[in-house]
Amino acid sequence: MLGNLFGMSFAAFLTLAIISLVAALLVHYAIRYRVVEGFDGFLWKWVAGWAGAWLGSPVLGDWFHRVAIGHTYLIPAFLGALVGAFVASFIWKAEAQVLHAVRSTN
Repeated sequence: MLGNLFGMSFAAFLTLAIISLVAALLVHYAIRYRVVEGFDGFLWKWVAGWAGAWLGSPVLGDWFHRVAIGHTYLIPAFLGALVGAFVASFIWKAEAQVLHAVRSTN
């Protein structure tokens, strides 16, 4: 069962988890783009980063065949993870601003 998780091998799943972990750490702690402080906000970015990494190669293509682990191309996966973590935070921030504006007008 663990040999084929989400249509991929466990090694590919783990590779995407590590790539998205690095992207979430970068967005949350280095860039400090946050909506929710602490571990909750970081975990949200990690999950969204994993989804972005998973979509990275199909959307961006298979770049740099030398920089790949199995069939996981690291550069498109990392770019997808960064975009996923950032977009998740951006959407969350936009929603918070809209809700704040609606509440302040009432």
